[in-house]
Amino acid sequence: MNNSEHLVIIGSGPAGLTAAIYAARANLNPLIIEGSSPGGQLMGTTAVENWPGTSSIMGPKLMMDMKDHAKVFGTRFMSGNVTNVDFKQRPFTLTTDHGKTITANSVIVATGATPKKLGIPGEKEHWGKGVTTCAVCDGAFFPGKPVIIVGGGDTAMEDASFMTKFTDKITIVHILDKLTASAAMQKRVLNNPKINIIYNSTVTEIFGTENDVTAATITNQQTGEETKLDTNAVFIAIGYDPNTTMFKGQLELDNWGYLKVHDNTKTSVEGVFSAGDVADYRYRQAITSAGSGCMAALDAERWLSKHH
Repeated sequence: MNNSEHLVIIGSGPAGLTAAIYAARANLNPLIIEGSSPGGQLMGTTAVENWPGTSSIMGPKLMMDMKDHAKVFGTRFMSGNVTNVDFKQRPFTLTTDHGKTITANSVIVATGATPKKLGIPGEKEHWGKGVTTCAVCDGAFFPGKPVIIVGGGDTAMEDASFMTKFTDKITIVHILDKLTASAAMQKRVLNNPKINIIYNSTVTEIFGTENDVTAATITNQQTGEETKLDTNAVFIAIGYDPNTTMFKGQLELDNWGYLKVHDNTKTSVEGVFSAGDVADYRYRQAITSAGSGCMAALDAERWLSKHH
């Protein structure tokens, strides 16, 4: 494989693959470096019902379709992770964990973010089968069912408020003795009779069948008392870690580690663009990631046309 590239896309989720489709159709001959989780977060989900054009599609199937779409127009794929970058001189240099060194005139960073998990028994076994980090994505699967939201910040409050559209059996489990969300978000939850809050506690085990969640153990962090609570879903809303470790000192990051962007997709280095959750701490949806991938590819095309 030629180690000198016109455009390299780091990441292969909805943002990276959409960027590749647009870039390939513009004859930029893009190379995608897939990362440690090819396909991104949707590879760990079941039915996706908010992707335009299809009422329901399995997450892995959607990502394979997108990858095939990118291949049709000539996108090339390289397995592995980018472990080091040099954006301080041109052409840019990227090094992978397979020992490959690649130079690039332009780069689109679409490395995404990793949802923080609880690391408890039953979480992995029931992931995507009632355990998830996206109530907006999966909430409609649990009409009238008891659900648990883990967390006390704005995301947890948004998830709990969203779930009131589907059920009146919502329990928030928060490790502290008071919520950490903004006052406005707290007010919406505290005044809602559909939502119960358990403080000073964590979910310590999740139970279920092969396809469903049935219960969870709630442990009080002060007394150690354990309570088994019936539930059909556990929505984990304790934050995300943007996958930006390799860009520290190379690209400007915000206080939470997300890429700082201006003019929609431009990073602090000219010729390096951003797409998807790596810079988006607000929406974090497949469709918004795909849209930003489109924008990044169009911006990269214009920049390359001008400078190369």
